[in-house]
Amino acid sequence: MKKISILLLGIISLASCKNEPKPDLQEQTAVEENLEVSNEALESAVIYEANIRQYSPEGTFDAFTEDIPKLKELGVKVIWLMPVYPISETKRKATGDLSVEDIEDPEERKKYLGSYYAISDYTGINPNFGTREDFDELIKTAHENGMYVLLDWVANHTGWDHKWLTEKPEFYTQNEHGEPVDPLNPDTGESWGWTDVADLNYDNKELWDEMTNAMKYWIEEHDVDGFRADVAGEVPTEFWEQALPKLEENKEIFMLAESEKKDLFHEAFDMGYNWEGHHLKNELAKGNITVEEWDAYMQKIDTTYQQDDYLMNFVTNHDENSWNGTIRERMGEAAEAMTALTYTLPGMPLIYSGQEYDMDKRLLFFEKDTIPKEKGKMWPVLKKLGKLKNTNKALHGGKEAGDYLRLKTSADKQVLAFERSKNSSKVVYIANMSKEPVEFTLELDTALKNYLGKEGFEVQENNTYSFQPWEYVILINN
Repeated sequence: MKKISILLLGIISLASCKNEPKPDLQEQTAVEENLEVSNEALESAVIYEANIRQYSPEGTFDAFTEDIPKLKELGVKVIWLMPVYPISETKRKATGDLSVEDIEDPEERKKYLGSYYAISDYTGINPNFGTREDFDELIKTAHENGMYVLLDWVANHTGWDHKWLTEKPEFYTQNEHGEPVDPLNPDTGESWGWTDVADLNYDNKELWDEMTNAMKYWIEEHDVDGFRADVAGEVPTEFWEQALPKLEENKEIFMLAESEKKDLFHEAFDMGYNWEGHHLKNELAKGNITVEEWDAYMQKIDTTYQQDDYLMNFVTNHDENSWNGTIRERMGEAAEAMTALTYTLPGMPLIYSGQEYDMDKRLLFFEKDTIPKEKGKMWPVLKKLGKLKNTNKALHGGKEAGDYLRLKTSADKQVLAFERSKNSSKVVYIANMSKEPVEFTLELDTALKNYLGKEGFEVQENNTYSFQPWEYVILINN
């Protein structure tokens, strides 16, 4: 797995001479903007998925840029931008199985903006979002606030308007008639249903060079800090491994794979998706499984991955929200306990646009929509969770993560209790992961104090506790 060197901060001694000239203000700003990716920062990071189209009524870079300082309040250190590139018009998705070509009314057609993942130009900017200058201002503002910016990269396929379809047809997977095809399920040979995109063929090594150069463009010309790779496991691991050294010729970058495929993390990616853990949280919330299945999963990943591999933990993202339901739909009353769990587990927690504002609707995927912007219950919860993640070493979740220790209770099928620790710091998470009240015993350090969750919780001498359904508490020792 690639190693990111930790940024060494030099200590500059101030000369005592009163007549020494003050540093130039422009030079100071340049230093602030020169943000470098470091393991140290990533250990305590929260990542934010920014859906630019739906983030504001305007749906622009500028509207999102204005709110970047607010995200800092939530402990955000990494911003993942959903695709910002022009979207193909040919075979553009509309509603259901329909494309825009199937809709006769020209006014009706206009409202369908297509999938962000049907890209017509890898080095272009979606004009609906703004200009290149607007994009650069977003990057600059994020860096000034100590945040890295990742671009969503779609290496598996392009939209049907991409110039390669006419100039480089050999870049695409073709049927027996020599026609490009949409992506196929390798297990069945059937279409995934992504009819608005054409599948790329990585048997062609010239494609590797073109794709790598397109990624490199955004680092060199726009100072992005890395990439979130869409369906990363469907692209050969060897492509990512050959690309990384070229992408890092001038600066270290951060790589997030939309995959749990362990081979991706050996030389190419820093972090992957905790898809299996996410699905287990959904099943726990529905009462379909018990905590025993969760414990088995934690034991499995401990032996599956290398010590410095880590995963992104989430209760929602753009796919889950639009296609599988809101947090409330999937998790019901367990929503807050599951959200707190994503922050206390090893790894990095994700916030998806609107989650911080208690969003309880499925965002439209192919049309314009807007997230709510009123702070409710979740903003202060995420703020406290973000502060704890940022400041408590026990919750380090990257290459040097804090230890995870399952704590034994008298009701381990219903109660999940574990301790995270690093150096002298400890964080304990306890939750009733069931629909029924539960009374249980658990030995706890009397030095632990209530940080968030169950009101009035105190460590008891008799080690006996009662939790209501989905009730949780987070305890700290300092």
